[in-house]
Amino acid sequence: MTDGPATSPAPAVEPGVPPAESPSVLVTVASVALGPPLKFLAAFGEHMMLLGRALAWIVRPPFRPKLFVEQMEFVGVGSLPIVTLVGFFTGAVSALQTVSALKLFQQERWVGFTVGVSLAQELAPVFTALMITARAGSGMATELGSMRITEQIDSLTTFAVNPIQYLVTPRIVATILVMPLMTMVFNVIGLCGGYVVAIVMSHVDFGQASELYRYWTDPKDYYMGLIKSAVFGLALALTACYQGFNVRGGAKEVGRATTRAVVYGSVSVLVLDYFLIEILSLIWPFGGG
Repeated sequence: MTDGPATSPAPAVEPGVPPAESPSVLVTVASVALGPPLKFLAAFGEHMMLLGRALAWIVRPPFRPKLFVEQMEFVGVGSLPIVTLVGFFTGAVSALQTVSALKLFQQERWVGFTVGVSLAQELAPVFTALMITARAGSGMATELGSMRITEQIDSLTTFAVNPIQYLVTPRIVATILVMPLMTMVFNVIGLCGGYVVAIVMSHVDFGQASELYRYWTDPKDYYMGLIKSAVFGLALALTACYQGFNVRGGAKEVGRATTRAVVYGSVSVLVLDYFLIEILSLIWPFGGG
């Protein structure tokens, strides 16, 4: 019988070894403050490494043009209905708001120029990128993530097929090529929506509106939109492929990767839009030729 409850012996302390100290408050604060920036830099570096490996395989055999055509069909033709629908109503809403504002000054004839430039430089490339991110970007992440958890990507390596060349390169290149085309489709459909609202419904003089549009709208406005759309295509495709290609776990992780692909892709489009405006405005100043 024991006189009291059993107690575990105290851990032995080796002679000459100081006891472990808890991290200081300064170290804790620094780790919390520097954690997100360091994670962002690490993720950015991994994205750039994936991009470099994908682009390096463009000029290396074996060449598989069928894969590029299939991805262009998936990204471009598959997204055509949603792009045209959003483009029409974007142009219609833009024209409706512009006409309402210009009526205060009796300058409704400027609606064609205003809607055309806003579509060419800003609305068409940004909205097209967001729509393709939601549809094609999520599809890329889901497809690659499913292939990863079912070990299909590992099987490609077993059969001496580089998975970067076979899966990532066609998706990135196809999206870069298709995005400017889809942006121009958005522009055309958006102008049609603006025509219906401004000319047919609001009875703005078509001759004055079209003449001001032709006179003041420059090719540089469309060049800016096309350059931005190509960069957006690179960003959204790279983000989607990275998230899907690096999935670890089960089906739940595939869903999370798809969500991250859409969120990060959309945010990257909006962030890049600001910096591209700053850069392109130096090349083509607003109001310049």
